[in-house]
Amino acid sequence: MRKTIKLIFFSICILMLCQACDSPSPKPPPPEQKPKSQPTAPQQHTKKPAESKNVWPPVRDNQEVTIAKNLLAKNYYVVLDCSGSMSQFGCSGGKPKLNAAKVALAKFAQLVPSDANLGLMAFQGGKIYELVPFEIGNRDQFVSATNSTKAGGGTPLHSALRAGYLEIEKQARRQLGYGEYILVIVTDGEASEGQDPTKIVHQILDDSPVQIHTIGFCIGTDHSLNIPGRTVYKPADSPEQLQRGLQDVLAEAETFNVSDFKE
Repeated sequence: MRKTIKLIFFSICILMLCQACDSPSPKPPPPEQKPKSQPTAPQQHTKKPAESKNVWPPVRDNQEVTIAKNLLAKNYYVVLDCSGSMSQFGCSGGKPKLNAAKVALAKFAQLVPSDANLGLMAFQGGKIYELVPFEIGNRDQFVSATNSTKAGGGTPLHSALRAGYLEIEKQARRQLGYGEYILVIVTDGEASEGQDPTKIVHQILDDSPVQIHTIGFCIGTDHSLNIPGRTVYKPADSPEQLQRGLQDVLAEAETFNVSDFKE
């Protein structure tokens, strides 16, 4: 009897072990999945153009430029000295020097080729003003603006040349660097203190193909803008010589070769 009970108990244990082996083991819970992040656009890197003296006009970041219709146009930008000394008579034929300059510039404007851009800047009363921006067909506006100027203040030649050059640089971007660029200064005296133009003149001539022409009215040849081999300087000791000097700007610009500027 005891053997029978033991046998039954042993059989039950064997049966339970077999069922345990046959039943599948419980699967571990799946690892927690992180929510998928939205794909991000690849990061774009913008490279700032390297500034170089060999690139003219220099590239400026984030600057919109309207391309000119005539990329090969010539450009004449006049800087007129309207300092206090231009109210003096000097060698101006019995009239204030500024009046003689107004007459000469009116004739100059009419001789500038019709397809060339012409602009005007003046310093008067200690400030610098752009009176006429670069444009063709603006000769009457040029003459009217010139006639509206009044003498007064100092002679900030360095600042005026720099401001004039920056306007030329803007026009050069519109023309993609093509064309010719002539900066014309009409002045009757030396620069005010701290306004020596020598440094800015060399910078302009070293970094660009811009020509610099100066008419020195009633001051002879001893002037800071008279740099032999670099600038074109014409002394004018009468209204007639002033007019002739401005006409020579147009003639000499014809012989200037842009390829002389080494890139």
